[in-house]
Amino acid sequence: MPTGDIVTVTLDTPIARAGGKQITEVTLRKPLAGALRGVAMGDLVACKYDAVAQVLPRVSTPMLLKQDIENMDPADLFKLGGEVVGFLLTKEQKAFIPQ
Repeated sequence: MPTGDIVTVTLDTPIARAGGKQITEVTLRKPLAGALRGVAMGDLVACKYDAVAQVLPRVSTPMLLKQDIENMDPADLFKLGGEVVGFLLTKEQKAFIPQ
């Protein structure tokens, strides 16, 4: 995958898993069309919870579980959702975003 197709996000609030394991970073890969099945694109672009929660497990490493997402800090959920939405932009659209 090209470099811009993978991003690592540092979470503001680590996700606690059973056994004392904590997730402090999540790596996201650009979703292929199949990872978006069953998701309304407008809902994903609007960062609606259900759409983001449906796509994140499909594109995250470590794979985020439903429970992880439900217990996630809302700021981290929005940050991850924003990165997923960024993957959906065309090169032309990205050119208009200030760096």
